[in-house]
Amino acid sequence: MSAAEDLRVAFHDFRRPEAPAGAYTLTAEHRLTKNGVRIDSPAIPATEQQFEIRAVRFVLDPSSVHARYPAEGATGDFSRTLPHITLNRSILPWERLLKARSVPEQAPWLALMVFRAGELPDDPEGLGRTSTRTVDELRQPPAGTLGPELSDIGITPGIDSRCQSIDVPAGLFTALVPREEELHYLAHVRDVSPRPPQRADAEILTEGQYAVLAANRFPRPSGTYTAHLVSLEGFDGKLEPGRLPVGTNTVRLCVLHSWTFTSDPAGTQNAAALFDNLVAPARADRENLALRLRPSGNVAARSAPEAEQYAARRLHLGYTPLPYRLLSGETTYGWYRGPLLPVMAAATRDFARDTPKTTADHALIYEPEHGLFDISYAAAWTLGRTLALSDPGYSEEITRARRELANTAATMMALAADPVLAATDPGDLNGRTLRELATSGFAPGLLDALTRPLAPQDETPAPARRTRPTQAAGRAALAAPPRAAALQAAAERHTHTVPAWLDELTLLRRVPFNYLVPHPAMLPPESIRLFRVDTNWIEALLAGARDVGVHTSLDALVDGALTIGIDRRRTRTGDSQPAAGLLIRSELVTAWPTFDILATTGGRPVGELRRDHPAPDTLLVLLDALPDEIVIREPGQGIHFGVDSLKADRDNSVISLRDHRAGANLGHPLGRDYPTGGGLLTRHLRLGTGDDVDVLALRGDRGLVPALAAALDPDLADLAPGEFALQLVNAPVEQRLTLTPRQETAR
Repeated sequence: MSAAEDLRVAFHDFRRPEAPAGAYTLTAEHRLTKNGVRIDSPAIPATEQQFEIRAVRFVLDPSSVHARYPAEGATGDFSRTLPHITLNRSILPWERLLKARSVPEQAPWLALMVFRAGELPDDPEGLGRTSTRTVDELRQPPAGTLGPELSDIGITPGIDSRCQSIDVPAGLFTALVPREEELHYLAHVRDVSPRPPQRADAEILTEGQYAVLAANRFPRPSGTYTAHLVSLEGFDGKLEPGRLPVGTNTVRLCVLHSWTFTSDPAGTQNAAALFDNLVAPARADRENLALRLRPSGNVAARSAPEAEQYAARRLHLGYTPLPYRLLSGETTYGWYRGPLLPVMAAATRDFARDTPKTTADHALIYEPEHGLFDISYAAAWTLGRTLALSDPGYSEEITRARRELANTAATMMALAADPVLAATDPGDLNGRTLRELATSGFAPGLLDALTRPLAPQDETPAPARRTRPTQAAGRAALAAPPRAAALQAAAERHTHTVPAWLDELTLLRRVPFNYLVPHPAMLPPESIRLFRVDTNWIEALLAGARDVGVHTSLDALVDGALTIGIDRRRTRTGDSQPAAGLLIRSELVTAWPTFDILATTGGRPVGELRRDHPAPDTLLVLLDALPDEIVIREPGQGIHFGVDSLKADRDNSVISLRDHRAGANLGHPLGRDYPTGGGLLTRHLRLGTGDDVDVLALRGDRGLVPALAAALDPDLADLAPGEFALQLVNAPVEQRLTLTPRQETAR
């Protein structure tokens, strides 16, 4: 069965070890024969060697759990889902043996049992609580409680080691526990391997071999449920109705892993419904997914046609009118647009940083026709400067770097006036000074100068007048390749954390959310918005942060070298900057903070640069390219197991049959359901277990397995565990957004 574009998934029935866990004895004997006749004398004693094959028994390392479904703490409609757990060690469920005669050879020693809140006496609220006990307390509980019959404990871990356990009322245990002949249907091996690129049914898995154990209970009534992975070792012959010893009130089980979730069939936190609600506006017009304000009809009615068209155009391009105070003190409004543009809108203009600035006036865009300012880039520059000054580490480092570069540049400019020193490599000034001190004539010349008589005061020569090089001359001197390279190297030495800080700012970290979405109506509840990233806005933001610490004309003169020295070590430049993304505000994000978002362009994956939660119900995703298709998949651990429904009625359930025969179509839908008219759960739930238990019967008169086999092939009497799992596979629900953006200019 194929499960993803580059993975192949195979379901195997089981994976039996060569020798199960336990204590073993090796006996070596020597037998002498002569002419085919055994010689008993002299007798050679036999040699015995005992050893133990150890495996997981009472405690499971959490890292052994690869995935769970439903996820820990998830809330949603799981009424048609069989919870399951996926283990990294594919052999684990079969490393120990169940010794009952009716248990198939491939039956696992583990089972996943699901309990509703209030069913377990020690965990009435359904919080997944377990009791810590010793192994000895597990197997020898007090009277009225049945524990596992474990005689072969071995040296390790021993009876004094501790494990987690639960006490289950006897009637509930019999109602929920899989029967001996059903156990092997609830476990299989999932083998995920690479395959040639080919589109399949959109299930996401991870390469490797895994053991999967599914529960046999549907969490249909609304409430909190706990899934316990329990050991059935030592309960041989006690899994059938009426097999518990007389006087048994509770059954004590060893628990290896637990998690909780909430099933809410009638609630709003249904992943499929929430997904559908998010993309519903796009069905009428894809423009409804653009990040922009919609014009108000009332405001338009009071406006002149020309003004109305102008305002509507601005709103269409993603602008928001905000209060703005002019330098003269007058209060008006200006147009602001953050870095997140509607997909169809283009940037207003290029923002190029040539020389450092001390105010944001250079970034204002004035519209003389309407007498209004576009304050977008000015706001970005001011924000970048504010964020830089508010970070003591960044502002101190970049200011120190500017001082060091200014001192170095001043020295270079002074030396450039000396014809001899001007020809010296700027990086070798210290070395040249040392060589002069080491010459043979330096000491006598210094001694002669010190012992020479002082000239009379009236004969003292007038001091030479020093001329300060002009800014143009200084710029020319510093532009010489050796000096420019020396300045850039100095910039690299003195800016250790600045490049990484600017890279983080490029990903819009530290930027307040109201700068990204300036009006709440642009991202209403239960909405998804797609956007392009205005790289010029980000450049203005970075420019404001870079311009910190500029105090003199010399600082401005060496700014180019500082910028080059910093950018050499940055990673978020060019194509690695954010280019597009999406925002989601929904209960979906609150209930499932993590779910799959796959973006592609031309069939190639688009890189995800940042995924963050500005608020509990809001998700921000930044991408490195503008995608032409975005697929959002239902939260979950890859594929999961359950039944489908024809209508909202929970009893009107079916299984969409898949091809079970080996070949190219293995796992593909057959286009028909079982049962044809629905009502699967009505036919195949265990009887006598209560209306709220909902345990699936796999064998017997109401068994689902033989019924499914007959529905697939009238001559087929049974299904193997892998074949049964294949029929119960449910792919996650997904929503696909196809984009065909066109460019619009901001006029």
